[in-house]
Amino acid sequence: MVKCPYCRHDNLEGALVCEECGLNLWSNPQVEIPTRELADEANELSVKSGWGTATFQQRNQIIIHIRDAAEPLTIAPTGEFLIGRRDSASGVEPDLDLTPYNALERGVSRIHAAFRRGDDVLSIVDLDSANGTFLNGQRLAPNQPRLLRDGDEIRLGKLVMHVYFK
Repeated sequence: MVKCPYCRHDNLEGALVCEECGLNLWSNPQVEIPTRELADEANELSVKSGWGTATFQQRNQIIIHIRDAAEPLTIAPTGEFLIGRRDSASGVEPDLDLTPYNALERGVSRIHAAFRRGDDVLSIVDLDSANGTFLNGQRLAPNQPRLLRDGDEIRLGKLVMHVYFK
């Protein structure tokens, strides 16, 4: 396990960023962050996270806002949910077809990425796409699932979308 120097969360060995607070674990693993002193009324403070929730219940759906699209998409992923663009020549039909959103021109592969359901969480995995999958600006390593949170930005090639849990 790799302990985050900021929030002390135990992350899986090889994690690039902390699953809890998002700190880059590999930029400077020896970082020492000093503890700040709290005022006497510290017990009255409420905790507010800058990150959306990672909890994705069985009944949840995802609302996807694609940049420059008029209407959002609502999907209910089960198991593995493939994302890409339809290709009639090869017969490829992903679960979420981004062809109507200029996917070919924006560099989306036929089978670009996938949403994967877990126990109350949802992950995204790049399926070795040609132009990469980015989560909140960070390129994903191929075939390595990353936890999704409510409000995350996903970029497939140059197609940008935001995901929200419902």
